[in-house]
Amino acid sequence: MSFQGSVKKTWGKYAQFRGRSSRAEFWWWILFVAIVNILTGVILSLLQNLNSSLLTNIGWVVATIIWLALIIPTIAVAARRLHDRSLTAWLLLLFFVPFGNIVLIVLWLLPSKHK
Repeated sequence: MSFQGSVKKTWGKYAQFRGRSSRAEFWWWILFVAIVNILTGVILSLLQNLNSSLLTNIGWVVATIIWLALIIPTIAVAARRLHDRSLTAWLLLLFFVPFGNIVLIVLWLLPSKHK
């Protein structure tokens, strides 16, 4: 699956928590989210350097809207990736446990149990 195909597919399944996602779909989506976050951070830094509180506040509002728009499909694709391993999406709660994110990353890296 390509980068563009993965992003399109994940947006198409915006809040669908059932089903499965391949490793490629999941990791391309994570790369997309990382790129968006980096670009948002760079733009926020540039706005703060302008010393305009209005522009900075608008930037923070836009960044928050972007974050809110990306969080649901990110959780959904993570849940579908766990389903691909025949695991429950409740394992996403490991993010709130110390070192639980490491366990999740390992689970997301493992190959599919379904062909």
